[in-house]
Formats: sequence, C-alpha cells, structure tokens
Amino acid sequence: MSAVIDVVGVPAEGPSALPPVLRDLVSGARTVVGSPRLLDLVPVAAGQTRRPWPSPMLPGLTDFLSEVGTDRVVILATGDPLVSGVGSTLIRTLGPEAVRIHPAVSSVALAHARMGWPSESTSVVSLVSKPVYAVRRHLAPGARVVALSAGAKTPVELARMLDDLGLGDSRLAVLGDLGAVHESRFDCAAAELAHGRAAGPDGIPDLNVVALEVSSDARLVGVTPGLPDEAFEHDGQITKREIRALAMAALRPIAGQRLWDLGAGSGSVSVEWCLAAPRTTAVAVERDPARAERVRRNAASFGVAVAVVTGDSVAEIAQLPTPDAVFIGGGASSELIDGAWQVLEQGGRLVVHCVTLDTEALVVDAHDRLGGELRRVTVERAEPLGRSLSWKPARPIVQWSVTKSPHRAGSAGEETP
Repeated sequence: MSAVIDVVGVPAEGPSALPPVLRDLVSGARTVVGSPRLLDLVPVAAGQTRRPWPSPMLPGLTDFLSEVGTDRVVILATGDPLVSGVGSTLIRTLGPEAVRIHPAVSSVALAHARMGWPSESTSVVSLVSKPVYAVRRHLAPGARVVALSAGAKTPVELARMLDDLGLGDSRLAVLGDLGAVHESRFDCAAAELAHGRAAGPDGIPDLNVVALEVSSDARLVGVTPGLPDEAFEHDGQITKREIRALAMAALRPIAGQRLWDLGAGSGSVSVEWCLAAPRTTAVAVERDPARAERVRRNAASFGVAVAVVTGDSVAEIAQLPTPDAVFIGGGASSELIDGAWQVLEQGGRLVVHCVTLDTEALVVDAHDRLGGELRRVTVERAEPLGRSLSWKPARPIVQWSVTKSPHRAGSAGEETP
C-alpha cells in the first residue's frame, strides 16, 4: 500500500484523551500538521517537524501538501474531520485512497446528545465558511437545526437573521467547547441575542455550536417552486411565480447539478433551482450591473450558491463551467441558443421563455430542428374593476424545453440523424 496521510480527530479534552494507538501515531510522526492551537497541545517529539497550515489555506494547499509529502505525516483536526472539517478538503484534493481518517466524536453528535435531539429529527448546517443565511432553507415551524459556527460572532449573526425574518421568538442554545471540562451552554430567544440582551455569563466562546428550534407558529415562505414575487428584491424584471414554477418543472433540478441562468434579471430562477435539490449551484449572467448586484443580494438572503457574472450572455458562456441545465429568460437569440445547446451534455436540459413574436419565431424554429416541447401559458389575476372584480391577463409566455439525447446531439442549426 502506498503511503497515506493520517488525519487524527482530536477530542475537546485534547490529545491526552486520544486512544494509546493514536497517541503513538502522533508522537511517531515525521511531520505533524495542524492549526497553531492544536499543535500547541501536542508534546514535542525529538526530530519531529511541526507545520501550521498555510494562510490563506486553500490557495496554497496543493503546494503545501507537495512539500510535506505522505511519509509518516499526521494531520491534526478537531472532532470528526469529515464533519465540515479538513478531512473533506483533503479527500477532495488528494483522493480517498491517499487519506486515512481517525475520527473523534463530532461536535454534531455531542450537540444532539446535549439537546436530547435524535439525529433524524434535525438538520445540520455548517456556517464555518458560509453566511448565516445558509440556514434559511432548513427553517420550518418547529424545525430543529444544529449549526456549526465559524466563531464567537456566528450566534449573534444567526440571531439577527432570524429576527429579521420575524423568527425572533425561536429558541437558541449556544453550546461552547463541547466535550471539554469547561464546556458551557446558555439558552435564549433569538431576539434577545440579536439585541444584546443575552450572551451567557462569560460571553460566547470561539468554539461553539448553535442548536436552533424554530417556533411552532412561525410563518415562512417555504422553499418550493413558485415563491411569492415579494420574497425577492426586484425592479419588475422577474420571472413571475407561476411561470417560475413552470420553469422549474421543465428544468428538473437534480442534486449536485449546475444551472446557467442567462439574462438572470432578479435571479429568482437561480435561487429556486438551488433551493429545489441538495448541493445544486447556479451561474447567473446579467448584463445590467445594478441587476447583477440584486441577484447577489437575493442569493445571499436565501443562502444559496449562485455565482454572478456581469456581462453579455453570448460573450460569457465560453468561460463558464459546464452546465447540467440552461435557462434563458431574457435576451434569447439564435447565437445564444446554439451556444447553450453545444455545451450541454447528454441529459442536459435547455429551457427558453419568451414574450415577443421575434423570440417566439426563434424557439419555434429551434423546436422544429431539435424537438422538445412548446407551451403557451397565460396567467390571469383577479383585480378590482370598479366595485367588482375582473380578470386581468398577463402577457402570454411561450416556453420551449428540450432534453439533449444521443439522437439530438447536434447544434441548434443541425439535427443529428
């Protein structure tokens, strides 16, 4: 077997609480890597090299790992290295065959134990490298969430976000230094912590986990397709909720897949794509700088992974990572449709919405060559007319949707027999 890097999870009590075999592994290592805090906890061994992580870590990680090699290298981590830890990063970088994980009890398991919450009844969210709005998709009346903090500021930021969403009466338990002798806990309402009326007797420790229980009478917009238009910041350039739900039905979000949202407007389609399935991402292209910033704000407020590119869609798509689905909601052209179709792999979905006759002619022509489905949808809303109500129709929307298959693998200008 080729040499592997051993990643040792250190419990909150410190390295002295490790089993003897792992203590021997650490003491016998040629090189020990870890944060300065963890390195300071390990007794110095003769001839052993200590290496703190590069800062910033990710940009220099590959070169750093090449320097330390794999011969008798031990990396120290906190708790379970595969729970939002460095173990996951190393496996992505080096591959699973090059890394051996020795986990300790994770802070997530300890939080479940302290709260008396079965793991199947809770959601776990890491806020170590994500904004607190990443919790939003897990919020529901009575929901329980275990949030891994980035530091002492995270519980307050989370409380403020909850309070802004009208969930200030939700309960928080801030669990500090779980598993250590000096373990701490304080409980409060989100509004209390948000407004500085609660912070525990000794403040908030850097190592903390937040256990959140949403109030049972909470009112939330949910995450299903067709969210209210007012849930998004927009200037009127938004795919309306009924049409957005139709777009999601055609795009068919699948876990881990990527969407191109070309002519993104408010970014509402990107946001709903990311909310619809786990680990989904989107790239939103918008030529108007003010609207591009608005897309960023909408994505941040929902805590979803949307990369925003400001520029012309035709010019930008050659630089974008390959998509699994493409949505063209504005600015469709034959060049853009052809470019999007060319980069889609088999099973990829292309969906185009249009309201003008010129664009409708483009998609009818594309449908003739590439197949798929055409729909024409009109939504009517009841609005006051004098003292009564009357139906007011919106502009009809034409939707063309097509899935790429071996029989339809050519360009938008040619059909593969």
